[in-house]
Amino acid sequence: MTFHNWTQRVCLCAALVFGGLPLAMADKPLMPAYVLPAYKTECASCHMAYPPAMLSKPSWQRIMGGLDKHYGTDASLDKATERQIGAWLQAQGGTYKRVEASSPGDRLTTTTWFEKKHRKIDKAVWTRKSINGKAQCQACHQGADMGDFEDDRVRIPL
Repeated sequence: MTFHNWTQRVCLCAALVFGGLPLAMADKPLMPAYVLPAYKTECASCHMAYPPAMLSKPSWQRIMGGLDKHYGTDASLDKATERQIGAWLQAQGGTYKRVEASSPGDRLTTTTWFEKKHRKIDKAVWTRKSINGKAQCQACHQGADMGDFEDDRVRIPL
């Protein structure tokens, strides 16, 4: 990496010293480059295939262990597919601070960081037919299926 001017060098140093480098990398899509086909087929048949890094590995383990009562629905899979998806989610699950914290009910929408990020959204917005609840990320985040949750690209439908 070559830095052509003094400003670039100062910005990099500040990022490294003050911990801003992870923030600079936050624009990177959360969905891994390789998405297990069974995950897309099985999980995305009912809801968006959430980027695995958005929940902790223990949360994914509990979710996969309770597919027969998956948020009020029987989402059971054959054992081989369940093991395959479970192993992939364990390899891809989030390990950073914001997902390591408790996720009540193993729901992305109840995590502290989700609630903080969406705190300015009026409760009535979530009930709009065009949105249909907090779990429908793709309603406002057009690139959610690719792991793109960049604030500048959010479009809240009417």
